[in-house]
Amino acid sequence: MSIDTYISQEDIAKRVKELGQQISKDYEGEELVVVGVLNGCFLFMADLIREIKIPVYVEFMKASSYGDSTTSSGKVDIQLDIKQDIAGRNVLVVEDIVDTGLTISGVCNDFTARNPKSLKVCSLLFKPARLENEVQIDYLAFEIEDKFVIGYGLDYAGKYRELPYIGIYNED
Repeated sequence: MSIDTYISQEDIAKRVKELGQQISKDYEGEELVVVGVLNGCFLFMADLIREIKIPVYVEFMKASSYGDSTTSSGKVDIQLDIKQDIAGRNVLVVEDIVDTGLTISGVCNDFTARNPKSLKVCSLLFKPARLENEVQIDYLAFEIEDKFVIGYGLDYAGKYRELPYIGIYNED
């Protein structure tokens, strides 16, 4: 097993700052409910909300289509839901990676039924080669190749989340 650096810590920090500035501008004068999809989003979301210069409310939900595998199971499993009522509020869903689009489309469909004022998606990574469910990513840090990536919150079977960069996981 080896890990090759794919996106450096410095490149991540620069892009997260840019996203925070754009989100702050887009929601100027408004409040925002930022919902992180656990577990992978936690580092990205923590850095992102520190760069957002408007009032934010933080929520988390746990939804996944991967489990401990490197491929999607094909179904969304919601294990933890948000506590706040989002009706009439601006909501930003923060995801670590969109590849098949199954998890984020399931979350967005669920949230749309709750009547938010607005609903947007921010993702650290997007892997278009694997997309099976059409999704709108409003704020994207990086588009990547079809590689299995770890680090900066992303894991393989619960390991490697602590890496400060995004690496390519090789099973060689």
